[in-house]
Amino acid sequence: MNAKIDSGTPPKKISQIKQKPEKKAIVNRLSCATLEGVHARVVEVEATFTKGLPGFSVVGLASTDIQEAKERVKSALLTNKFVFPPLKITIGLSPSEIKKSGSQFDLSLALLIALNNKDFDYRGLFVFGELGLDGRVKSSSMIFPLLLSLKEQGVISRALVPKEAIGHLSHISGIDFIAVETLSEAIDLLSKGEFSVNVEKFEYDAYSFSLHHTKYYYEKRYKRDFYDVKGQMIAKRAALIAAAGMHNFFMEGNPGCGKSMIAKRLRYILPPMEEKEILSVAKHQFLDGSMPDFRPQRPSRSPHHTATSASIFGGGSSQAKIGEVALANHGILFFDEVPHFSKGILEAMREPLSDRKVHIARVHAKIEYEADIMFVAAQNPCPCGNLLSREKICRCSEIEIKRYANRLSDPFLDRIDLFVVMQEVQSEDKGDMTSQSMHREVIKAFKLQKRRGQERLNGKLTEDEVEKFCILSDEAKGVLESAIAKFALSHRSIASIRKVGRTIADLSGNSVIKKRDILEALSYRRRK
Repeated sequence: MNAKIDSGTPPKKISQIKQKPEKKAIVNRLSCATLEGVHARVVEVEATFTKGLPGFSVVGLASTDIQEAKERVKSALLTNKFVFPPLKITIGLSPSEIKKSGSQFDLSLALLIALNNKDFDYRGLFVFGELGLDGRVKSSSMIFPLLLSLKEQGVISRALVPKEAIGHLSHISGIDFIAVETLSEAIDLLSKGEFSVNVEKFEYDAYSFSLHHTKYYYEKRYKRDFYDVKGQMIAKRAALIAAAGMHNFFMEGNPGCGKSMIAKRLRYILPPMEEKEILSVAKHQFLDGSMPDFRPQRPSRSPHHTATSASIFGGGSSQAKIGEVALANHGILFFDEVPHFSKGILEAMREPLSDRKVHIARVHAKIEYEADIMFVAAQNPCPCGNLLSREKICRCSEIEIKRYANRLSDPFLDRIDLFVVMQEVQSEDKGDMTSQSMHREVIKAFKLQKRRGQERLNGKLTEDEVEKFCILSDEAKGVLESAIAKFALSHRSIASIRKVGRTIADLSGNSVIKKRDILEALSYRRRK
């Protein structure tokens, strides 16, 4: 007889078994940024901690320096008594299609790992900082350009930054900075969720005035004085006009007559700067690897004629970088012995002189940057330099002189407003104009331009703005029309003469361009 075995409670179907819900993985987020050319791109940094073989990986087209950051982050956390969770740590940088680079990601990576058991989403908080192996939060040269670019885009309101960088970051207004010295201090702030601003706004120690709710700054420091330039009355008057309107300026004369002296003194009498211009100059200096002083003094760059196209306009095989034109933005770019520069460089200068921008196109990078420059050039009258001399004999043949002159094309020269032939130095020549008195005149003319509502100074006016602001008196119109008929002036030359006439009128305090203003402007016209 077979015994029936009682198996107890019948087994439940799989569908009837209540599955214990798995804990949802925490995804924490912070914001950072990377440079794409000279502009910042917002990068969302997020972290997940999942079951699996313990590991630490960074994904999202991260460059070598970010991959190396993993070791700095590990060391900084371990030296601060942090125990890594036995989980697979994945850090994602998005958007994934752009390449990210820079050590500024260190702090955000470390914070996401240290706070792995806390659920938060601080995408509105931007975090920047490089980590030392002991957990110190250090600055890097990329942080200032990144923050300034983000501020200009209007996408940032607060940022967690290294305390050692506050000296220059505090110049950027409109951002609430939370400064930290160590990783432990940053972890404590995020744990509590308290983000109290602890940085005061920087105040410029310079002369200033306000027009139309905009503040302008300038200095009265004249390291090189125009009083040292003996004689050359016409050239110094042209230099004053060029500075007052930021006009492109060309000098021709014998060696030693003072061309370079005038060019080196121009920067000290240039118009005042507003805050955004000061910061823009500082941004380009950071990108060049130098530390700015944040003084309201416009830059002056003078590359040698042997400089390459890449060094002047920017370039690079894998990542396009800025050149001398960008470093001269809002200031002076001086080409001494301009005919000796390569033909390609001189013709390429036509773009920044017309559009005030430079485009760099490479396989891996395409960038555009500002080139709002005052172009100053100087040259000898011939290869030996003695063509205009009364005492020295010119050794050049007619062919050599013609070839020398033909190195500069008409389209290039047509973009320059003022041309001056320098006088030969005489023993009785004396200094008669100081930089201080010239600067005073420039500031007076600057105020008149801004009071008219001009966004740009006279030398940089567009065609529409020339028609709006460069108003001629009836007599001045007659003189200009006669000059157009006599000299067959191009449309660009006419606009240039009107802009120079407008600056001369401003220096005289005239509301409209008068006959004598337009006659003086015509005297600086290029002779073909």
